Amino acid sequence: MKRILTLLIFLCVNCCTLAQNVSEPSSKMHPEWSKPYPPFQIAGNLYYVGTYDLACYLIVTPKGNILINTGLASSGQLIKTSIESLGFKLTDTRILLTTQAHFDHMGAMAELKRLTGAKMMVDEGDAAVVADGGLSDYDLQGKVCVFKPVKVDRILHNGDSIMLGGMKLTTLHHPGHTKGSCSYLFDVQDNDRKYSVLIANMPTIVTDKKFADVLAYPNIANDYAYTLNAMKHITFDIWLASHASQFNLTDKHQPGTAYNPGAFMDKKYYYDKIDDLRKEYDSKVNSK
Repeated sequence: MKRILTLLIFLCVNCCTLAQNVSEPSSKMHPEWSKPYPPFQIAGNLYYVGTYDLACYLIVTPKGNILINTGLASSGQLIKTSIESLGFKLTDTRILLTTQAHFDHMGAMAELKRLTGAKMMVDEGDAAVVADGGLSDYDLQGKVCVFKPVKVDRILHNGDSIMLGGMKLTTLHHPGHTKGSCSYLFDVQDNDRKYSVLIANMPTIVTDKKFADVLAYPNIANDYAYTLNAMKHITFDIWLASHASQFNLTDKHQPGTAYNPGAFMDKKYYYDKIDDLRKEYDSKVNSK
């Protein structure tokens, strides 16, 4: 099975590369996706290096760094500048991760992989989509590549560990939004205490179709149900998400304010969001 998947990924990369048909969807309706946001320390060795709404995270270790998400294709330089302004080097990046294989989180991934030589690690459900630039995304159905394809170096599964420089991240398979959407759970430490951190990929519904009509993803309804249930039972101290607006970043941290991990320990808001998403899911499932 792994050999077949690897071959499919190889073929996807080459097909999209040869076609040179990469067309990132317009983000004019979302100026907050490309609007700069000053980078800052969230907790311990975890930093925010994304835009006003597209969340990107840097985890710093003695053996190199981990970068989660890259925003739009145009965000590569912004991320580099953010990392350097914090006193780190982009070229120290050793591992690249994504919470979901959509263009607004994968746009600059190929370029940053080229610049750093970092290994791209992806949930199995999104591996083919990452490798073909979105061509096989269930909602696009082979229309066009929406980001540059990225070579996948390691395929991740639920519960897999990602290890680097004393850090251990646990992959949480949370499909629905994409087939391989995932969250990450890990610990960070500062001078006061240890924090369990959840970077959550919130299971928002992106298709306008009825679930039964999404033929390219026949298990979509079951996957959403699984994810919504799984996310209700995670233990954590701090939670973050793929979009800054999903965890109210700008309410919890104003540029220039002091280091304050406690601002991101709003568990009630997390569970309220999951409950709202469950209601949205139930409404869609029960609609005629």
